Amino acid sequence: MAGRALKPVGAPTRGTTNPNRLRRVDRWLASDPAVTRLLRGADEPLVVDLGYGASPVTTVEMARWLRTVRRDVRVLGLELDAERVSVAQSAVDRPWLDFRRGGFELAGTRPVVVRAFNVLRQYDEAEVTGAWSLMLDAMAPDGLLVEGTCDEIGRLSTWVAVGHDGPRALTLSVHLASLERPSTVAERLPKILIHRNVPGERVHELLSILDICWATAAPHQNFGVRARWAHTVHLLTARGWPVLNRPSRWRLGELTVPWSSVAPD
Repeated sequence: MAGRALKPVGAPTRGTTNPNRLRRVDRWLASDPAVTRLLRGADEPLVVDLGYGASPVTTVEMARWLRTVRRDVRVLGLELDAERVSVAQSAVDRPWLDFRRGGFELAGTRPVVVRAFNVLRQYDEAEVTGAWSLMLDAMAPDGLLVEGTCDEIGRLSTWVAVGHDGPRALTLSVHLASLERPSTVAERLPKILIHRNVPGERVHELLSILDICWATAAPHQNFGVRARWAHTVHLLTARGWPVLNRPSRWRLGELTVPWSSVAPD
């Protein structure tokens, strides 16, 4: 995982982390067709976990998930804080899992996939696309950036899949058993959307209609909360909203829509 020495770019994060906090995006990474195709087709299947925080636990967990896709995948955790990198050395398993200092420049590596979670929340919305560009410029030509955020225990999670051609899709993933209404996830939207949850913006319309569909689907709660969510998404599609993932993913509390359907005006 050698790369040219570059000065780390970015600002330190709070570093908050918990075991299984990123399980929802881990599960998606290990099953999404675009991601699995990249990993299986890469000559050097390197994945970077940017800003893993005060503990390396979520990077270790991601590596385990990705090895179900390809056994020789290599995972590199990057942090700006040298002390956090030092703490993470106890989890190193070279060449398959390593940790070093780095930021948006990706420490001179050229990964096919980058996960950047809870990294951009502290930035201004105007800085997001610049950060995306810095990471994508360092990635493989067909690489995929997965940038998002979640709550402290991973029950509410959202992310944007971004390629060199721009953002492609938004995924919402929620813990259904504790969900009061879908719009609760608004507080964990990616930075580029979190201030757009206002009337007149597409993401606000999506969440508002999801709430209506969720309420309409209440009788399906008798068959379980998964059935209620699946029917909620079915009602959403009936209203003309494009949904990209399959019903099997809906039952996991996931919903993926094209970026064009929620892009800020």
